[in-house]
Amino acid sequence: MFIDSHCHIDFPELAARMPELRAKMAQNQVTHALCVSVDLPDFPRVLALAEEYPNIFASVGVHPDYEDTPEPTVEQLVALADHPKIVAIGETGLDYYRLTGDLEWQRERFRTHIRASRATKKPLIIHTRAASADTIRIMQEEGAGTADGGVAGVMHCFTESLEVAQASMALGFYISFSGIVTFKSAKELQAVAQAVPLERMLIETDSPYLAPVPYRGKMNEPGYVAHVAEFIAQLKGVTVAEVAERTTANFFDLFSTAGRA
Repeated sequence: MFIDSHCHIDFPELAARMPELRAKMAQNQVTHALCVSVDLPDFPRVLALAEEYPNIFASVGVHPDYEDTPEPTVEQLVALADHPKIVAIGETGLDYYRLTGDLEWQRERFRTHIRASRATKKPLIIHTRAASADTIRIMQEEGAGTADGGVAGVMHCFTESLEVAQASMALGFYISFSGIVTFKSAKELQAVAQAVPLERMLIETDSPYLAPVPYRGKMNEPGYVAHVAEFIAQLKGVTVAEVAERTTANFFDLFSTAGRA
């Protein structure tokens, strides 16, 4: 079985198709999905999905790309995370690709999420783009790693270098690969995926974005995560069953409050 460790099925274009999405998940042996929060105003719809469907989990957090949105506090995140279906804090992190100028607010928001993770003992979902040095530095400064009393987490939709992956894994983080790894142009990322051990790997869709080959350019959905697993299996020279078994075990090891409903 497969697990989509990161999706946004609360977005209207996917939420409107929930029966179809769930049917395709079952058809492709995708047993669970983690619906990831991007801001606080829309968090109730994320939580509602997790409450309605036993095999859907949720997170709470504010994405670094969301500039004009209510700023979370540690106390808010801790309170909202106090629910059995909320298994993670995020997505959070840094993105210097889409936004420019003085981004200190992004760094402070990231610190807030790390502190909430430490307080709740729930893992972080980290987004980093064109900001890897600051991302790792702040993770280290705020004690995001397992060695410093944190609970680590996952570097989602990973597109950075092997060095960044190794620095993240040294802190106890998992590395999650999306449909990007299947793109013909993603040779460097494919080399990273070959080097990251299955024991530290998750798979995801980040739907509705980044559909894997053979659906590239179309709307993504959780059922397509099986194609990510198939590509990684071929890349690493292992069976699809091995990728499925290991990444599923990794998901439940990391998000330990998630039940196997």
